[in-house]
Amino acid sequence: MLVHYYNPDLKKVKDMFKKLYVLLLIGAALACKASPNRPLVRVDGSNNLQPDAQEATVCRYIAQLITEYNYKKVDLNDSISKVVFDRYIKQLDENHNYFLASDLRDFAKYKTVLSADLKEGNLNDVFNIFNVYQKRYNDRIRFSIAEIDKKFDFNSNETFTFDRDSLPFFASQTESDQVWTERIKYDLLNLKLTGTDMEKNKETLKKRYQNLLDQSNKLNNQDVFQIFMDAFTNAIDPHTNYFNPANAANFNIEMSRSLEGIGATLGSENDYVTIKSIVPGGPADKSHEISPDDHIVAVAQGKDGEFQNVIGWRIENAIALIRGTKGTIVRLQILPKGSNVAAKPKVVELVREKIILKDQSAKEEIKTYISNGKTIKIGVISIPAFYIDYNDYKSGNPNYKSTTRDVKLILDTLKKENVDGVVIDLRENGGGSLMEAIDLSGLFIKTGPVVQVRDAQDKTEVDSDDDPSVSWSGPMAILVDRFSASASEIFAGAMQDYGRALIIGTQTYGKGTVQNAIDLDRVIKPSALEKLTQTASNDNGGKKVVNTGSQSKYGQLNLTIAKFYRISGNSTQHKGVTPDIKFPSLIPLNKYGEDTEPSALPFDVIPKSDYTKVGDFTAVVPQLNKLHEDRMNASDSYKYLQQDIADFQKHDLEKSVPLNEKSLKAERDADEQNQFERNNNKRVALGFKPVAKGQSRPKNEDLDFLKIEAGQILTDYINFGSKYTSNGVPAGQ
Repeated sequence: MLVHYYNPDLKKVKDMFKKLYVLLLIGAALACKASPNRPLVRVDGSNNLQPDAQEATVCRYIAQLITEYNYKKVDLNDSISKVVFDRYIKQLDENHNYFLASDLRDFAKYKTVLSADLKEGNLNDVFNIFNVYQKRYNDRIRFSIAEIDKKFDFNSNETFTFDRDSLPFFASQTESDQVWTERIKYDLLNLKLTGTDMEKNKETLKKRYQNLLDQSNKLNNQDVFQIFMDAFTNAIDPHTNYFNPANAANFNIEMSRSLEGIGATLGSENDYVTIKSIVPGGPADKSHEISPDDHIVAVAQGKDGEFQNVIGWRIENAIALIRGTKGTIVRLQILPKGSNVAAKPKVVELVREKIILKDQSAKEEIKTYISNGKTIKIGVISIPAFYIDYNDYKSGNPNYKSTTRDVKLILDTLKKENVDGVVIDLRENGGGSLMEAIDLSGLFIKTGPVVQVRDAQDKTEVDSDDDPSVSWSGPMAILVDRFSASASEIFAGAMQDYGRALIIGTQTYGKGTVQNAIDLDRVIKPSALEKLTQTASNDNGGKKVVNTGSQSKYGQLNLTIAKFYRISGNSTQHKGVTPDIKFPSLIPLNKYGEDTEPSALPFDVIPKSDYTKVGDFTAVVPQLNKLHEDRMNASDSYKYLQQDIADFQKHDLEKSVPLNEKSLKAERDADEQNQFERNNNKRVALGFKPVAKGQSRPKNEDLDFLKIEAGQILTDYINFGSKYTSNGVPAGQ
């Protein structure tokens, strides 16, 4: 999730909410004179899901918030309505596998009314479209199940076009049947190539398709609302997002790298909520009564709460019941692993605790390089996100979880190990907390500006590090890739502008916008809900709503309210951060990145901040590039990386596969053999032994060639000393 967790002045937010509340009440009065909502049409073959009053209210609030306070100040007009419509259809059926062309002709009446629907909280049109989609989806899966038992000829020279997003929607049911018959044949052929019996393959495929049908039938109105809100918010800009209550809970877990619950990873297995793993030291672990592969059949709140059976539930709904506030009691009915389904479950009572997700936090390792007869030790710190437990931070807990606190402890450890340099690995780090990007920068500079933030009124605020302490002042490099975004770009950009670190890798994502995470429970008051939704239906489309204390009621809106700029004045928007030393990218730059998003804000420049560089790599970069290029020209690992990129580009252009068994097997065998040989060649190039076919790769082997090369580049810099840096890197560690 490429979203900043930004917290503007509380008074401004309160004023914004107060103004919004008045506007919504006025809107509610005017709505009495609005045209009546288009009725929901019953769609046979779907579950005929319906929007509820709460979703209508949330829709109105979100529309008003975006209209009034989004950085772009977008008017909800016919033009936007068409964009929202196109995005909604794309999110439902991007690959053109389900809808008929006649459906789209029928939907044309909705194209210019969705903007009005959003303002009025009318979701009937949206649900009408979805119910047709679900009918088509269910029909295609049922068709597939019925067709499996037919005889297929795997010697014919047919092909299956799996990539249909550039093709028209099906002109007729007959065309749809033909394409889906080809898909069934392809799925069976895939199973046949594994060497299993055809009858067994058919049973396997029936179960797979039936599972798809079961999952479709578990969809509820919140799922539909989420899909439509995604289409709406992304039509405005790529990073304004609405999260329904379940997704909001997951977003905040991701942000804080912690949760409150029982300390177990759950999954779904044959309709049972199943324990997949247990967090050491958590409530489940300490109970000594829960083990991996146990089934949870029912959940109750508190000592006396009624048990709710969760067999057949969607996993996220069961998780919502099991999570909850630290210190509260949850009771579980457990069927131990291997128990008969008719056995009496045991009851386990647990007290929820705060669980720290250590596996998803910053980690360190030390790489050793031999250069000119000297041993150089490079500490590598991998940072997966800019996380912070904001609630703990606000409460004054001195031990709150955050990226900066974790990295500071890691740097203390690396200094004790006498490392000569540090590489910060930000690859695939999509960002997180703006505050953390600033604080992390402060570990490597004394004081000074880190980032500039400009709001919709063109007011620019400079956010600075005011703490003069420095945790690491030695040689430093930052490794980035195309998926390094937002907070990663703030940190990397600041270190580059100060001349504090070498930037190594590929051009970053280019996300230069700031979002405010708005808890809608704090915006939507019950009294307003009653006034605004008196005439709305409370029908939930036959799906029971699960009320728990572990989620918000209305969800969360991440609203784009500002753009951030580097202290040099450049925006990272669209352009990202350009590395000093460039690596080839496995990630296609023309498919991923802010500059590929139609609704993204443009690049621009503002005046630079007042800052003093602490170093300058201008003279040394050509020397480092020369050494790097010489190594790459002689490197087998680099050659195999280029082959990987070429193969990816080749396969990315493919849109169909043969349905001839001999042809498909030949392609698969050739690809598998090439991949096997290349993987072994990569191992040998890095000093490891090749593995035999079917043999598992030994654990703890580091085949990350680019990370190793980043450490080598920093080693080269260390060998140069400071003679190429005009201002010098601050001495001491």
